[in-house]
Amino acid sequence: MKFSEVIGNEQAIGQIRRMIDADRLPHALLLYGEQGVPKLALATAAAQYLHCRNHVDGDSCGVCPMCRQHQSFNQVDTHYSFPFTDRKGAGCVSDDYIDEWREFIRDYPVEDYQAWLSLLKNENKQPQIYVREADNIIRKMTLSAYTAKYKVLVMWLPEKLNEDAANKLLKLIEEPYDDCKFILVSENEKGILGTILSRCQRIELRKPSTDMVAHYLCDRYGMDMQDALALASPADGNVTLAERMVQTGSEFHEFRERFIELMRLSYQRDLAKLKGWSEVVADMKREKARRFLDYAVRQVRENFIYNLHNPALNYLTREEEAFSTRFSPFINERNVENITAELQRAGADIAGNGNAKLVLFDLTIHLSMLIRL
Repeated sequence: MKFSEVIGNEQAIGQIRRMIDADRLPHALLLYGEQGVPKLALATAAAQYLHCRNHVDGDSCGVCPMCRQHQSFNQVDTHYSFPFTDRKGAGCVSDDYIDEWREFIRDYPVEDYQAWLSLLKNENKQPQIYVREADNIIRKMTLSAYTAKYKVLVMWLPEKLNEDAANKLLKLIEEPYDDCKFILVSENEKGILGTILSRCQRIELRKPSTDMVAHYLCDRYGMDMQDALALASPADGNVTLAERMVQTGSEFHEFRERFIELMRLSYQRDLAKLKGWSEVVADMKREKARRFLDYAVRQVRENFIYNLHNPALNYLTREEEAFSTRFSPFINERNVENITAELQRAGADIAGNGNAKLVLFDLTIHLSMLIRL
C-alpha cells in the first residue's frame, strides 16, 4: 500500500512521512478514528514507506523488492496482529489466520469489521487478542530484523487485547528494542489499556470528504460520478458504509421504487392502495424498514433542494433525478418540515417496537394530506 492509495488525511500522511524521513518514527504510534475511516491502509502504507529503498516524490516506489513484498503482505520484518477467535484451536495465534488476514486487507482497502467476522466464520463469538498472542508478539519482536533496519508490528484493534495480553505487552512497548516499531490501529482508543495508550504517540484520522469517497467508489467500482456522489453523501465520510450501499444496490433500487410509489399514491389519496403499500413495507425486517424511512427522509430533502436549481447542492442518482424533475415541485416550504417530521416519527415508532402496519398506514394518511399543500 502506498500513501497515494490512502483516501484523505493528507496532513496525517505528511506528518508520518516527515517522521520516517527524519528517522524519528516513534516506537509506538497509534492511528485512531471512527469506523469507516481508512486507518489500517495508512498503517500498512507507513510500514511500506519505512522499508522502501527508493522513495519517489514522498512515497514508496512500489517496485523495489521491499515494496513488492509489502504488496503481497509477505515482508518478513513486518508482522500483523489482530483479533481472532479460537476456531482453529485453543492455542492458535494471529499467524494461524494469516491467509484470512491477507484476503481481508487485499479485498477491503478500508477495514470492515463485519467482513472480518465473516472471514473468521465464527460470528457468534467476539474475537479478541489473547495472552498467547502477546507471547507470540514478544517472541517475534525480540528477534533481529532480517532485511530492514526496523521490524514493524501492525496491530489492528488494540482495544480487543484482553487484560492479561495487554499487561504482558506493556513492558515491550515501554522499553522496546532499538529496531522495533509498533503501529496500532484503533476505532475506540478509549478502550485501550491506559498504560499502553500513554506510551503511544497518537494521530487522529479524520473522515474523508464526500468528493474523496465518491472518487474512490468510481475508481473501485467503475461507477458514474453522479451515482457515486449520491451514495457518498449519506455515508458522511464513512467509506465502509458507502461501499456497503454499492454492494446492496438492489436494496436501494427497491427503496427508490417504494418511495416513488408512496409519493404517487399519497398524491392520488388512494387509501386502499396505500394500505397495501404499508403492509408490504411492514413485511420488511424492522431494520430494513427503518433504513427505507431514512432513505425517504433524504429523498424529501434532496427534492426540496432540487427546486433551487443548483446541481452542486444535490446528491441524486440519475434514476432518482429522473423522478425528481417532475416530483420536486410538490416538496416545498409549506410541507417539507412536516413531511420530514412524519417520516422520522414513523422511523422512531418502528424502532420502539410499534406495530409497523399501523405506524406506516398512519404515515401514509398524513402524507396524503401534506403532499398537496
